[in-house]
Amino acid sequence: MRLAGKLAVITAAASGMGKAGVELFLREGAKVCAIDLNGDALEKLAAEMKAKGYAVETIQADLSSAERQRGTVHEAAAKLGGIDVMWAHAGIPGPGGIEDLDLGAYQQAMSLNIDSAALAAGEVIKHMRKRGAGSLIFTASISGLVGSMFSPVYSAGKFAVVGLTKSLAQTFAPDKVRVNVICPGLTDTPMAMGFTSRAGDPVEAAANEKKLLMSVPLGRLCRPEEIAHAALWLASDDASFVTGVALPVDGGFTAR
Repeated sequence: MRLAGKLAVITAAASGMGKAGVELFLREGAKVCAIDLNGDALEKLAAEMKAKGYAVETIQADLSSAERQRGTVHEAAAKLGGIDVMWAHAGIPGPGGIEDLDLGAYQQAMSLNIDSAALAAGEVIKHMRKRGAGSLIFTASISGLVGSMFSPVYSAGKFAVVGLTKSLAQTFAPDKVRVNVICPGLTDTPMAMGFTSRAGDPVEAAANEKKLLMSVPLGRLCRPEEIAHAALWLASDDASFVTGVALPVDGGFTAR
């Protein structure tokens, strides 16, 4: 098992990629604390994992709150007995356009997409130092590698996450803490509709999805478990000399 004995925290863990990561990390031997805003979904996740023979710690938290973000990291460490791995995965699409920008929506998106990542890093490093090493993983997006004409605010936040990753990889290297970021392409998750159709129109969403898929050499959506496997690799000792990397998992989109 690739994470045997590891203590792992995953945020935005009750659905999509995060949920896939919880199950995969448990299967690979980690003790996991799942954090999510949706308490009901966390209860469902815990029940599903129990039915499969796994126990998962859970914390319901709004990570857009700076105080809650900081406290949640320490709460997770207390539940697990420390932290070896953190996959800081929380994020939202945010406003679609830039004209007549709703500043409140903009600040909410930045709070969750970049502020929460920085706050998590500043707290979790304290626990990883105690463990003698660690792996911190962020989730950005292909929109953090190439500009998105549909989501400029989201893109700005995710570029910031990539920059944060490259800086922290150097800052935390003396502590033997590796810092990397996964950059998913369009993935088959509940949040995908937020990018393909801001209005939530299924017809518009289908048309936009078709356009996007035409730009993906592999010609399909990514599956949540494929992102989870990327996180597993970065969390494991298989990636022991990998730090500061922005890893696209995008079917070749950014290779064009």
